[in-house]
Amino acid sequence: MKTLSILSIAVLGAVALAAASSKPISLFNGKNLTGWHMDVPELEKNPDGPKPFIVRDKMLVSLGTPGGHLITDAVYENYRLTVEYRFSKQPGNCGVLVHTSAPRRLYGMFPQSIEVQMQSGDAGDFWCIGEDIVVPDMEARRGPKDRWGVDGDKARRIKNLTDGSEKPVGEWNTMVIECKADTVTVWVNGDLVNAGTNATARRGQIALQAEGSEVEFRKLELVKL
Repeated sequence: MKTLSILSIAVLGAVALAAASSKPISLFNGKNLTGWHMDVPELEKNPDGPKPFIVRDKMLVSLGTPGGHLITDAVYENYRLTVEYRFSKQPGNCGVLVHTSAPRRLYGMFPQSIEVQMQSGDAGDFWCIGEDIVVPDMEARRGPKDRWGVDGDKARRIKNLTDGSEKPVGEWNTMVIECKADTVTVWVNGDLVNAGTNATARRGQIALQAEGSEVEFRKLELVKL
């Protein structure tokens, strides 16, 4: 009986741990930017200048300018991130950066990361920023192999699998990004739009871009895997 009791406790503990690890974590509280920090080069020159990330009507909004990034304070690995976003006024550009580490790694602006593109018409593309990832049909989707790279003018873009998954401007999109070990998988509105393996990073912060366009976020929810 004693052995069974200990075994039962161990099983129950494992179940409880699994349940706790799968409990959704909201990265945005709907009130302020607690849990995040900005890296915006322009604000170093003009600390009192306008900030590109605000909270408006319980939404996290990237105003697009000045250019920069909103970065989680915490580091994450092995997770599924659900992002609900929309370009409310016109088609635009933004991105979710996973496995983010060294700030301003590229062009004095973009942190070392793998970007999951949100740009209208291209949602789900990968952009390699100091990190790399492998997908099937690499030459068809990235270009000639001798141009591949993670810096400067190298072929850093890896095209997605479909450009027809996004909703019209003004409607909400749901992007799901799953990072598990060295894989990154992306869905947009239920469609598998990209999947890569052999990522050169497995953990890091999560970042949102201010890249010239206004975009609204109403959900940023993470589940640990």
